[in-house]
Amino acid sequence: MSELEIIEAALFAAGRAVSIEKLTKITGKPKKAVLSAVQELMKAYSSRRSGIEIIDLGERYVMQVKPEYSELMREVAPKELSAPKLRTLSMIAYHQPLLQSDLIDMRGSGAYDHIKDLIERGFVESVPSGRSRQLSTTSLFADYFGLKKNDPKAIKDKILELLKSQGGQSEINLWLRKKTIAVTPMYESLMSMCGIKEYSVVNAYSPSKQEVSRLLEVDVLVVSAGYIDTLRQYCDGEILEMHSTTFEDLIEAVSSLAEELPDDVDFKKVENTLKNIRDTREKYVSSSVLIEKKVKPATEMVSRIVNDLSLGISSDGILVAPDYETSRSGVKIEKGARILIPTHRSIEGDLLQRVCKKYDSILEGLNNFEK
Repeated sequence: MSELEIIEAALFAAGRAVSIEKLTKITGKPKKAVLSAVQELMKAYSSRRSGIEIIDLGERYVMQVKPEYSELMREVAPKELSAPKLRTLSMIAYHQPLLQSDLIDMRGSGAYDHIKDLIERGFVESVPSGRSRQLSTTSLFADYFGLKKNDPKAIKDKILELLKSQGGQSEINLWLRKKTIAVTPMYESLMSMCGIKEYSVVNAYSPSKQEVSRLLEVDVLVVSAGYIDTLRQYCDGEILEMHSTTFEDLIEAVSSLAEELPDDVDFKKVENTLKNIRDTREKYVSSSVLIEKKVKPATEMVSRIVNDLSLGISSDGILVAPDYETSRSGVKIEKGARILIPTHRSIEGDLLQRVCKKYDSILEGLNNFEK
């Protein structure tokens, strides 16, 4: 085997930049001979009609697909990093040295897992800095982006160049500041309540193959509480679990989104939404003051609504239960309920309307017993 063939095989097998020292060790030849062989190999690839090229990164060499073919290869190239992790990596590279605490503020708690993986892959290094840690990119990151050195300014310029070529300023905003948001159908109205305009709706609980691909690129996924363990296999981003049984649940949901997604929400819309929820709740609580009948909640969900309305509770009171026989966890509901509360699977409307219908069912049922 000639050193030319060995070097070609080494660059192909590595899939990343290989140093001249490593090539010298592999071939067993002097550095001068290896440098000459590499230059000959580079000329050979540049002179032939090939989609492959060899790039000199300063005595480090990488075999790669020519830039003009990279977009065409997107469908067949292995995706080493998911879109959320790439965005986190871009944030670190663009703002380095970057405190981990600041990155979490920008990207959310889901970035903790991203950071761990990026460190394990060798793209990012982490060193103690006060009560946090300081993050920066490594020489391997420079190899990954085809840069001659791990220089912060060169990296920043390269990222901006790549983002501008992909979609201009809007793409830069997407990668460096905003998050990709997905929501299940039931919580779509929550987006409107918060003034969030850029999001996608996905059936996360039983996703199709196409939806699984979308979930893998999501930064933030908004779902019903209790599904996080099931969905972690599909979603690499942050999963926000929401409750929507009571008015207080809605207040907490809106407030948490405003805290998690400050660059996406309309704070004036959030303020108006919270006021509307509180005013609506006050009307329901006021209308329950004169009800004397006591109730017996069949489930924790019913109990939360009853407590919010400040209704009397008794073991021999009017049994109030949800309109299903078995809960999602397999618990059977006590039979013989005099009042049935409609649940999300049986009512339509936005989240506020759905909560109102639950409260209405209890108040209207109790008022009928009062007559």
